[in-house]
Amino acid sequence: MLDIKFIRENKDIIKEGARKKHVDFDVDNLLLMDDRRLELSKEVELKRQEYNKLADEINELSDESKRQNLVILAKAMKGGLQKKEAILKEIITKWQHLMVEVPNIPDMSVPEGKTDAENREERTWGEIPNFSFSVKNQIDLMEELEMVDFERGAKVAGSGGYFLKNAGVMFSFALWQYVLDEMTKKDFVPFIVPALVNRSPFIGTGYLPQGEENLYKTEDNMYFSSSGEVATMAYYMDEILQEKDLPKKFVSFSPCFGKDTENQEDNDKSLVRANNFFKLEQFVLCEANHMTSMSLHEDLTKNAEEIIQSLKIPYRVTVSCGGNLGLGQVKKYNIETWVPSEKKYRESYSSSYFHDFQTRRLNIRYKDSLGKLRFVHSVSNTTIPSPQLLASIIENYQQEDGTILVPEVLQKYLGKKIIGEKKEEPSVVQKDIDNLILV
Repeated sequence: MLDIKFIRENKDIIKEGARKKHVDFDVDNLLLMDDRRLELSKEVELKRQEYNKLADEINELSDESKRQNLVILAKAMKGGLQKKEAILKEIITKWQHLMVEVPNIPDMSVPEGKTDAENREERTWGEIPNFSFSVKNQIDLMEELEMVDFERGAKVAGSGGYFLKNAGVMFSFALWQYVLDEMTKKDFVPFIVPALVNRSPFIGTGYLPQGEENLYKTEDNMYFSSSGEVATMAYYMDEILQEKDLPKKFVSFSPCFGKDTENQEDNDKSLVRANNFFKLEQFVLCEANHMTSMSLHEDLTKNAEEIIQSLKIPYRVTVSCGGNLGLGQVKKYNIETWVPSEKKYRESYSSSYFHDFQTRRLNIRYKDSLGKLRFVHSVSNTTIPSPQLLASIIENYQQEDGTILVPEVLQKYLGKKIIGEKKEEPSVVQKDIDNLILV
């Protein structure tokens, strides 16, 4: 959420930001509503003062006849005040709804465009693997090695359901532990955060009200989060931090849930577009400074890239165009890993910064060196999504015999170098020896 004073002073910038993000928002309507809110607030305050003055006068009167006349006048005045207060409450509610729809202003470096097809490629890393055999996709590989069961997953959880099993489970835990070790070395505080969260943190982080159709919701107005960002960002909601304690850095693990409404055709049998997944995500709360936010955004993106580089997975980084940005994002990088069976990069995760868009909504502030209260800035990045990244690793490390090599950095966690290693058939001589022993 942006400051209403800033919106008033920069109306044209807000209009341009909405245009670039392809958000249908009428800033003039908001300002008219704000004018009405301010006007009514003054009227209500004036009537309260008049009513309170009359109430004091009644209390001081000893003449009962005059007192009763003023009591009648006070009741009428109170009725008028209550009507004005009701109108003001309704106006404030409408104003608040408009305020949470104001899009944050995208950075000047964000390219024009409406969909992810218009995102701009920034850089690529790694060599695309050249297989000497016909590659298999993640589904076939993992099913043949009994790492996943989609059929029973669909039976239990419907479209998009899956069971990871055997080496699929061990591979996942190895990946999580490796990333957690790497991030804690960089002084990120590890969290396991709630996946079921009430509505206010979703509004605070900007996931609501616009993204409601993509979330699973309970009957008592709780939501299953598609990102640990929601709970982690709300951790300091309504609190005041000290500047000396900034930046605060977290790496959060959470189960995640989301409806992939744009890719339903992928959901029947896929780990790339599953509705239930897990993430390890980086978050930073920092001082209210654009250069600091921008620098940390690059740092968090670099952290994620270093993880993929250590796994030796080819990837590319793109900058989201205006229409592909969320309501609160100032700028977003997408990291897309190479999927051999599809011969293309697919988005695995993103890295964003928001200035004080989220923290203003969540009321997270700090005292600066002059003792002034300011809203902190927020930066977030998905360090790894799983099983999405697991699927990419499996495909890139597949061997001609159907086995999977384990990335070197994960071998100590997984305790093996190959998944599905075939046992050699005993030689004829060895068989004869074995038979003699049995005899």
